[in-house]
Amino acid sequence: MFLKGKRALVTGSTSGIGLAIARAMHAEGAEVILSGFGSDEEIAALCQELDARHVPADLMSAAGVEALIKGAGEVDILVNNAGMQHVAPVDEFPVDKWDAIVALNLSAVFHACRLAVPGMKARGWGRIISTASAHSLVASPFKAPYVATKHAVAGFTKSLALELATSGVTANCISPGYVWTALIENQIPDTMKTRGLSREAVINDVLLAKQPTKRFVQPEEVAALAVFLCRPEAGNMTGANYSMDGGWTAE
Repeated sequence: MFLKGKRALVTGSTSGIGLAIARAMHAEGAEVILSGFGSDEEIAALCQELDARHVPADLMSAAGVEALIKGAGEVDILVNNAGMQHVAPVDEFPVDKWDAIVALNLSAVFHACRLAVPGMKARGWGRIISTASAHSLVASPFKAPYVATKHAVAGFTKSLALELATSGVTANCISPGYVWTALIENQIPDTMKTRGLSREAVINDVLLAKQPTKRFVQPEEVAALAVFLCRPEAGNMTGANYSMDGGWTAE
């Protein structure tokens, strides 16, 4: 329970990777603030399970992120996990989809950090963890906005870590490969259409073809690394982008 007395805000935490991280933080004693979509019943059940609060906010705008941070209160651990994806060729990519992906995957990270950092610096301790992706290091076709934003988050995190190096606040990314979550599952129909492949072929020949281990990363694996980055022993681990991709980016 080494996180007792710490408050952790996890965006995109009502499902998938974010929920796994929220559960892992709660298991170590952190007060968890949830942010994400779901029915009233689903969110109420999660709040009861994790003894958590849910702060509704639209992360697509600066004002929405400001409302989230204000509603959360002083944050010791910020996990920028909310994200979205759309698959299409650049010359056919909907402009509104580009704007939405940039807003959520990148701009929301900036706004959350700029608002949470002052309190962390004042207290002399903080952890900022952003869920990036293997696509922060390599590229795939038809995912230009996603790849661009994940590369940008990795670069932003490095710069932020250097600014905070003597403050007691660390900033790191975790870059999973393909994790079996709704985000990945929802990409499959678009990829089937774009590449003219069956569902099975997309899973085996497109998704897992990238991962030498031939298995999806599990949300709980990502969560375990996020928790470790909050430990005292991780105080000198900052400005890094930790791959958890089954060997994908080792090539």
